[in-house]
Amino acid sequence: MHRLTLIPGDGIGPEITAAVTEIIKAAGVEIDWDVQTAGADIAEKEGVPLPERVIESIKKNKVALKAPVTTPIGKGFRSVNVALRKALDLYANVRPCKNIKGIKTPFDGVDLIVFRENTEDLYAGIERQIDADTAESIKIITRKASERIFEYAFQYALENGRKTLHAVTKANICKLTDGLFLQCGRNIAKKYPQIEFKEILVDNLCMQLVQHPQIFDVLVLPNLYGDIVSDLTAGLIGGLGVAQGANIGSECAVFEPVHGSAPDIKGQNKANPTALLLCAVNMLNYIGEKAAAERIEHALMKVLEEGKCVTADLGGTAGTKEFTEEIIKNL
Repeated sequence: MHRLTLIPGDGIGPEITAAVTEIIKAAGVEIDWDVQTAGADIAEKEGVPLPERVIESIKKNKVALKAPVTTPIGKGFRSVNVALRKALDLYANVRPCKNIKGIKTPFDGVDLIVFRENTEDLYAGIERQIDADTAESIKIITRKASERIFEYAFQYALENGRKTLHAVTKANICKLTDGLFLQCGRNIAKKYPQIEFKEILVDNLCMQLVQHPQIFDVLVLPNLYGDIVSDLTAGLIGGLGVAQGANIGSECAVFEPVHGSAPDIKGQNKANPTALLLCAVNMLNYIGEKAAAERIEHALMKVLEEGKCVTADLGGTAGTKEFTEEIIKNL
């Protein structure tokens, strides 16, 4: 029996969470879920969107599965996701990007993985209003954070048969900050001669990703570029509805999809749980439930490839519940 933290989120979060936990249970994995609420609704009740109890739960259980939480744009509280990453020092955002049979995209043969430094850069949130017409944000890059994201990415590449790693920066312009990040990549690369190390500017990368993404293997980026590029790569394989994500630290790990909470379809049985389910598969592998993870992934891929019982965003007519039931049938 595993004791794990579960954050159902808001919007469509509770619906896709219910679907995923049902599939995990059907696969025979026994999990005692420590359910923790967070987000806008909780902010109204408890005064903060991310109560300390949520952080303490993850610290205690070490692993969490998290559904989307709405973040206000231009006002209100800062992202719950960003706050979690800072509080738990989840320094590595890991975003696999691989084509799925049955999901039509402009490209075939895409199989890359994005490693985004998760704790600093402009996401440090050091901003100020200088005067009525001027605002300022400070970009923070440190050697410690840069070296550990490269170390994690190189180690992952080595353990998973990856051949090439690109350090992605804008070091031609941000010579000190991105320059330091790149220097750290070069230094860590010396420890991994088995992995080919390459350098690329982020604008050039974006152009090449929409021309021939198949040439890329492992990408390592500072926080802001990583956020943008990982969504771009999700678009190569069918969009955020099928894109998984994980936030890994030295002590804890939070597995979460990267799509939004889609409040416009809340409670309508329209939500696609694929991304959260892929996160759960990754989580199950992480906690050692590899056989169940493989069964769930196989069942999901079979349903997606057949395309007969998929949600509207994937070109089908099935609801969340019907899609979930079809996956369970194929376990």
